[in-house]
Amino acid sequence: MSVAGLWGAGLWGAAAIVSCGAGDAVVVGSKNFTEQNLLSEIVAQELEARGVEVERRFHLGGTFVCHRAIVGGEIDLYVEYSGTALTAILKEPPMQDAGAVNRTVAAAYRERWSLAWGPPLGFDNTFALVVRKGDADSLGLATISDLTAVAAGLTAAFGPEFMAREDGYPGLREKYGIDFGAVRQMDLGLMYRALAEGAVDVAVANSTDGQIAALDLVVLADDRRYFPPYEAAPVVRLDALDRWPAVGEALRALAGSLTEEEMRKLNREIDVEGGDVAAVARAWREKEG
Repeated sequence: MSVAGLWGAGLWGAAAIVSCGAGDAVVVGSKNFTEQNLLSEIVAQELEARGVEVERRFHLGGTFVCHRAIVGGEIDLYVEYSGTALTAILKEPPMQDAGAVNRTVAAAYRERWSLAWGPPLGFDNTFALVVRKGDADSLGLATISDLTAVAAGLTAAFGPEFMAREDGYPGLREKYGIDFGAVRQMDLGLMYRALAEGAVDVAVANSTDGQIAALDLVVLADDRRYFPPYEAAPVVRLDALDRWPAVGEALRALAGSLTEEEMRKLNREIDVEGGDVAAVARAWREKEG
């Protein structure tokens, strides 16, 4: 069944387990970084605008923490990324066709866990290798392939999840034949500081991070098309859709509403300019009507 068909009226299907909402509240979760908190807040506000009571459980942890939470009934929905669901959760090899990824993920999530893979929000947040602009200019770095000739003299920083995932560092190293002089494992927030201070030379970022432009970093093109599509989409328990019809209405209303450029701008408002997550989400919703 197509993603559009899955989200058609009356096609939610029967729930396998009881929804976790406390009382009449829909429990909205998120991973532990800015964009996730913002997207979940946008979803939460959209639900509240439709009269749905919401319990927020943001900043839970990484991909696997949130997946366990929704499968185990601790949350009713959160936003995931298609390539992450395909490779990290389903353990499938990366695919480049966005439609095929969505169809594969939607079918598996529904069959295995009674979860609905929702309509994409409109942007792709892929992994991105970033370097300082000065280094990109002096070393002639525009693509990931350009790193191969100079990697031995560079220090890279990657997050723990990226180090272990099917679509992470091990596969990247094999695909491009890159051997860095040193590889350090650290959280995303620390990577940006380390780059800015010159402690590391290459880091893995999210392509919609607001700090990329703020720190004058250069995103290296994935010229060998290693990374799969990472379209942001809500994952929601089928029983929650049955119990609260307004949840499906809200998520359909948000479909296709955010571009990569706009997501980067919103992230920057929070991470760089110090904006409040709820206030930024509210201002965006007001602007979009």
